Amino acid sequence: MTGSMAQLYQQVILDHSRERHGAGPGPDAAAESFQVNPTCGDEVRLRVHLAADAATPTVDHVTWDGAGCSISQASVSVLSDLVVGADVAQIDHLTETFRDLMNNRGEPLDEKSEEVLGDGAAFVGVARYPARIKCALLGWMALRDALAQAVTSPPRAG
Repeated sequence: MTGSMAQLYQQVILDHSRERHGAGPGPDAAAESFQVNPTCGDEVRLRVHLAADAATPTVDHVTWDGAGCSISQASVSVLSDLVVGADVAQIDHLTETFRDLMNNRGEPLDEKSEEVLGDGAAFVGVARYPARIKCALLGWMALRDALAQAVTSPPRAG
């Protein structure tokens, strides 16, 4: 990765950390998950809102609150953009692709995988620092937990 590419990726992470997409309260969520990274104290509470008219469970949007480093907060911001309108299978694919990026020791994935990740590809350099990988994955684990709860819980009355 060139120096200018690394700077661009850092800027993407800083931008998402400052202007957090999906951050804020979110009433009427299908489910929520609270996750903490015990090694550094980063935390996120993520709520999944499902589309009411979809044939299969589909995420309408997510909302979240959190505190922690720019990597953890930017990662949740990026994922909140990526999952809008995605069904469970698409989100599983996104999550596994991001996990692959974090397990790739700072090397980029193939072009198709980077396209899938969008701004998430900017986290490629994070994978060089094992202590930061958990920060980047925190929101993705919250998403996976909340989505599992949402699709396995009985429908709400009303």
